[in-house]
Amino acid sequence: MPSISARIPDDERDELEEVAALLEEDRSTTIRKALDKGLKQLRVRVAVERYQTGEISVNEAARVAGVPLAEWLEICRERNLTTQLSAADLEDDAETALDL
Repeated sequence: MPSISARIPDDERDELEEVAALLEEDRSTTIRKALDKGLKQLRVRVAVERYQTGEISVNEAARVAGVPLAEWLEICRERNLTTQLSAADLEDDAETALDL
């Protein structure tokens, strides 16, 4: 597994130590878990922003978010997202869904 080095402020290091102790894990494991969760949240945030502006379709948003289409639709429902897609976009998405 490759190694990455990062500099963090003292207060964040202290928080990392505290969370690692709460989870009864070493720092490396805690960092990996936090990074994984944070990256997933960032992907969803970008997908939401691009989807809401109409920049990407439903399928593209699911891909950007890194989740299956069904999970993306659940995210949309939870966040009350409205579609910014044209009728042609919706038709293309329906055809793609049928091909799955």
